[in-house]
Amino acid sequence: MSTTDNAATVAANAAEGDDGIVDVVVIGGGPIGMFTAFYSAMRNLSVQLIDSLPQLGGQVAALYPEKPIHDIAGFVSGTGAELIANLQRQIDSFGDRIDVHVNEEVQGLERLDDGTFVLTTKTRSVHTRSVIVAIGSGAFAPRPLAIDYDRDGLDGNKVFYFVKRLADFKGKNVVVAGGGDAAIDWALELEKIAAHVTLIHRRDNFRALESSVAQLKESSVEILTPYKFVDVVDEGEDAGLRIDLAQVKGDDQPSLHVDALLVNYGFTSDNHLLRDWGLPVKRGDLQVNEFLETEIPGIYGVGDAVNYPGKVKLISAGFGEVPRAVNHLSEELYPDRKQPLHS
Repeated sequence: MSTTDNAATVAANAAEGDDGIVDVVVIGGGPIGMFTAFYSAMRNLSVQLIDSLPQLGGQVAALYPEKPIHDIAGFVSGTGAELIANLQRQIDSFGDRIDVHVNEEVQGLERLDDGTFVLTTKTRSVHTRSVIVAIGSGAFAPRPLAIDYDRDGLDGNKVFYFVKRLADFKGKNVVVAGGGDAAIDWALELEKIAAHVTLIHRRDNFRALESSVAQLKESSVEILTPYKFVDVVDEGEDAGLRIDLAQVKGDDQPSLHVDALLVNYGFTSDNHLLRDWGLPVKRGDLQVNEFLETEIPGIYGVGDAVNYPGKVKLISAGFGEVPRAVNHLSEELYPDRKQPLHS
């Protein structure tokens, strides 16, 4: 694991009886990290929640604040922003036990001889009895269109890779590119306010929930499959875009004149930080056991950062992992505490 300049000092303070050791540091302030901090506090653990972004909420807050979220039990037709607001209210209810640090990246992680840990950032170090990693897929970037176009002039102007304000597309002629859940969800949401929505996918089959695909086929969204993008051309400051397409395994080559293009091809991710911290990583994922604990005692992982047999990378699945990790961690730290029988 990476070394830190402050480890010896922290260890010396602890040996002298310093009680400034937190029970758990949660790394990552997305939805899973936020719930982890709350649940840890509910188990009467002292918590620090650290995130590198300037606000809590992770990708959901940064990229999908207005996107509907469908797969969380009891959360009906809510948006990403609403989910993060609810999680923030949970954290606020235990404000005396949860210390939140945003805009702060963990740079070092070291295990001391007594089994505790020291985490360091650019500005400080923290001494903790345990660590829960909830950094999701790590650093992320949208997968771009696989063609050359004027990215500098069009991205964020007429070509978009995420939606922060759905109202920006009101009354417009919009093309959505992609065939997964995000593309279909946005097409259905845009249908409610846009003048016209066209969904373009390079395959006839979609990689999305069956219920969403059925809803799409019953909607007014125009579906063009299987087509690939050939060119995206800016038609002028007060005009829109010309999108040139080519039919896959066919001769049709239509051109569309639209106001905006929303690309939903997913994201590339990089969890190099896990390796930098000396954690057990396989194919980019943190390897954990049935208690979500790594091979390093006291270090756990939850959410999209981890992998194990049967793992499902959904927010709802990540929420379900949190009690397993925190309850096991709590019993390891405080054996006399009993696991709760109900919530």
